[in-house]
Amino acid sequence: MEIKLKSGRKLKVKNITLDERDGLLDSVTYEYKDDGGIRGVRMMYSTMTKWMRTCLVGDTSDKTLLGFTLEEKTEIFTKLQSMFFEGEENASK
Repeated sequence: MEIKLKSGRKLKVKNITLDERDGLLDSVTYEYKDDGGIRGVRMMYSTMTKWMRTCLVGDTSDKTLLGFTLEEKTEIFTKLQSMFFEGEENASK
């Protein structure tokens, strides 16, 4: 699997296990607005770093991850979330 960022940068994504995927999804805590809409993610930086280290193929050292802009990290996190949530809305009958 691969994701392509708006910057043109392409990143390979690991095939992770169901347990790894569930652990990542469980690690995300959302903050909500008074109207119930999502304001953002609690502990955003550590959450994005955890997702990138777990999911990206190749060098995920501090030096490499610090080379991404905040916009790129957010885009990577959002795309990874979309990949792992696919099918979740189709509950078993």
